[in-house]
Amino acid sequence: MDFFLPSQKEEYRPGQCCVKLHEAGGAFCFGFTSHKSRLPGIKVKYLFLAWLGIFVGSWVMYVHYSSYSELCRGHVCRVIICDQYKKGIISGSACKDLCEDHALVFQQCLSSSPTHQVYRGIWRDHEVIIKCGVEESFKVESNPETVSQRELVLFDKPTRGTSMDEFKEMLLAFLKANLGDQTSLSSLVGQILTMADVNEDGKVSLAEAKSIWALLQLNEFLLMLSLHEKEHTARLLGHCGDLYVTEKIPHDTLYGTQMPSFLQTFLPSPMHRVIHQWFSPAWPRRAKIAIGLLEFVEEIFHGTYGSFFICEANFKNVGYNEKYDFKVVDLRKVATEMTIKGFLKGRHCEQNSDCTFGKDCTASCDKLMKQCKNDVIQPNGSPPFPGVEQSQDFALEKNIQHQIFLNGDIDVPGRWAKS
Repeated sequence: MDFFLPSQKEEYRPGQCCVKLHEAGGAFCFGFTSHKSRLPGIKVKYLFLAWLGIFVGSWVMYVHYSSYSELCRGHVCRVIICDQYKKGIISGSACKDLCEDHALVFQQCLSSSPTHQVYRGIWRDHEVIIKCGVEESFKVESNPETVSQRELVLFDKPTRGTSMDEFKEMLLAFLKANLGDQTSLSSLVGQILTMADVNEDGKVSLAEAKSIWALLQLNEFLLMLSLHEKEHTARLLGHCGDLYVTEKIPHDTLYGTQMPSFLQTFLPSPMHRVIHQWFSPAWPRRAKIAIGLLEFVEEIFHGTYGSFFICEANFKNVGYNEKYDFKVVDLRKVATEMTIKGFLKGRHCEQNSDCTFGKDCTASCDKLMKQCKNDVIQPNGSPPFPGVEQSQDFALEKNIQHQIFLNGDIDVPGRWAKS
């Protein structure tokens, strides 16, 4: 707004308002300076910002959709399974509910890899977890014949004409190769055949045999069968082909709550601790969960069907149920001794880090021969108890220690002392 006293000769300009001060003098005028000349520039700036916002928003939505469609391919899995079930190629206790009655429904996608589909679902009004494998190159929309090609590869064994005794020998040889030559494997073979016999007629059909054989090729399913006697693994509820259903573990992280990634980035670490402390169970319940974890580690280190190692110690891979019993959420991070030895055999190395399976299972490197040795020297899954000469579970111990002592006011002597 502009104020001025015009002279006697000055004419009033449009847009001014003048007030006469006295008879002899002039008038006091005020007016508004025109901004019309700046309006086009302002409009262009706002239009550019609006366009930029739309572009960024569209790009974010596209990236989110692309990542979701790449990771979450449950519809592909369902198409494959139901197509082969209707052809009589596969069988399973969950096939009818999945493909005919639609009582087994996929809901929220939990997949972290496109080749390992994980979904939260509903089966007969109960919450479950549905898992199945999908090949990276498989696109059901692009070529329908791919279903038949995948069937030939995945469900090629056992072949037609295989006797029950031959199938038992196949199972035993497979288990020896993956779990080691254990005297208890014959009982595991019997349990596998019982599971394969879906209609409980005392016989295993070709479709039932193909389904259970395909499931055994999945590392997590094999470990689930090997550790099913333990109380710390998710209970297997059913299967169809190479798709299997497990119970849903209510709390899929060890303690506290799982914050969104953007909050984890912006919040400082002390705030993370406070939030976990707010949402974590009471101290006696945390202690019960931790004891269950230690029991699980001890059990798998000298298991009934061989030795197993936790090769990625992360409390996000484990959880607990309503009774605060420890449960393993993701068994893919557990490896058999035979699997690790097969990985290390003949492997070239320059240092010990070259002989690492997963993230934490490390063997020593023979620097003279430039090859990895077969003995694992640092598995995170070795027994975390006093008396072990070398601490082979440091990362796991630190995770447990950090999670148990969230309040920071408990001091335990010995190796579990607060650091």
